[in-house]
Amino acid sequence: MPAQTLAAQPGRWLWTCREGFEGHLFEELTWAGAGPRLLGPALVESEQRPDVPPAFGRAVEKVINTWAPAGGAQVPVEDIRAAMSGLPTRVPWLVRAYTPDSAKGNTQAGRAEALEAAVRAALPSGRLLEDDGRAREAGALLVGLCVAPDGVLTLGAVSAREALSLAPGGRRRMKRAGESPSRAAMKLEEALDGLAHEPGRGDVCVDLGAAPGGWTQRLVARGARVVAVDPAKLMPELARNSRVQHVQESAFAYAPEESADWLFCDMAWRPLEVAQLLAKWGRRRWARNLVANIKLPMKDKNPLLLRVRQILVDDGGWEGLTVRQLYHDRDEVTVTAHRMR
Repeated sequence: MPAQTLAAQPGRWLWTCREGFEGHLFEELTWAGAGPRLLGPALVESEQRPDVPPAFGRAVEKVINTWAPAGGAQVPVEDIRAAMSGLPTRVPWLVRAYTPDSAKGNTQAGRAEALEAAVRAALPSGRLLEDDGRAREAGALLVGLCVAPDGVLTLGAVSAREALSLAPGGRRRMKRAGESPSRAAMKLEEALDGLAHEPGRGDVCVDLGAAPGGWTQRLVARGARVVAVDPAKLMPELARNSRVQHVQESAFAYAPEESADWLFCDMAWRPLEVAQLLAKWGRRRWARNLVANIKLPMKDKNPLLLRVRQILVDDGGWEGLTVRQLYHDRDEVTVTAHRMR
């Protein structure tokens, strides 16, 4: 890791990740022949953007310009606006300033907030898009300002439709509901936030390893019917809910009586065994959509993820597979996929 944050090079791709996982992202990009370089905690750049997104990359944008003024001096807003002059103006812009997800990066949060406000104020209001929920539909341009330690500032851009995440720096912070039993609920909400469609009223969902009920709770709140599979007990209010069927047996032994719309799984279990279980559900067409959390080992994370991908696609027949370490993930990744019928 560089002693100080390095400036990204214009024309290359800037990736963000969770602090401590830069080496894993670097390895993924190396395997893809993308020519990576470590810039600092939570930041990696690459010459190319691989077709298959790396699991440990949270967000990516093409570098337009980088500033590293001596002594960490502020970059004039006029200079930033001038660097933006070459960006396409036929589409709306979604402007976001962010800091790397690192201990040192977080100290720059106030600076990033002030910079975003100043840059937005300097741009024509008609060019700015306020709601990122419409960004992909509107074909917007996501314009990022990465405010890094050591005075480094990077301007980047990517089409909203090609962005890994529309959240600033890929940090999609979900609010924790007061009655949620664990952090698990926020992981699920973030996973669903990135999907083209979500479980809704009347959908049948199976939640493997459901107890104490974080994911089941959020699915019921969306109007779904849930088969919660776990030998352990659920929260009392979920156990009493008419839209929850609690099957008290092992997820590995359970076989559904009918196919489900969605399969969910967040079990603290050995990752390859979980992958094989999910592959069985795909192979037997027991569910049409998949959202699962895979726990990672201390070492050899990338080789294991290659094996997980192979099991889910080749053995399970799951399509449209994504493997991502989301903001609310720790030593784990979130997997999504679907089955065509």
